[in-house]
Amino acid sequence: MAILVLGLALWVAGHFFKRAAPDTRASMGARGRGPITLVLLGGVILMVIGYRMSDGAFFWGRHPATVGINNLLMLLSIYLFAAAGMKTALARKMRHPMLAGVKVWALAHLLVNGDVASLILFGGLLAWAVAEMVVINRAQPNWTPPPPAPRRKEVIAVVASVVLYAVIAAVHYALGYPVFG
Repeated sequence: MAILVLGLALWVAGHFFKRAAPDTRASMGARGRGPITLVLLGGVILMVIGYRMSDGAFFWGRHPATVGINNLLMLLSIYLFAAAGMKTALARKMRHPMLAGVKVWALAHLLVNGDVASLILFGGLLAWAVAEMVVINRAQPNWTPPPPAPRRKEVIAVVASVVLYAVIAAVHYALGYPVFG
């Protein structure tokens, strides 16, 4: 469990570094991206290893209704990531579509994973996404939506979301985590 918590701590620290030490991060300039990326990558690797190694109490599990809700929320989560990257109409209405996608992703996983490791991982990432939104909004209260994107980007975002969802589902099946059953 300690490896999972360490990975989560690295993830949070890597993302909050810019907010906690803005002068230090600014002084690093573009060359600071590499070390931050390594910290984040290390965090992800430790979270995956820690999650797979963890055991503990089990409070709830998969149910046909929660599996269906999970799948719909996951598709929405992936679309929110696509909307953020492609600056679709939704991204012009929401300030933080990517962080909203993380929150939806974490909530979806908590619906079907009620063990301690899942509560730490997905609950921790949900808490991080909420805190990140609050910190960003306080640091930069004014927000200017991105300019309108061409309609083709809307279509690409939807199609890419469905394709990526299928790929993610296939990877989950390959790892032994059935998505639809």
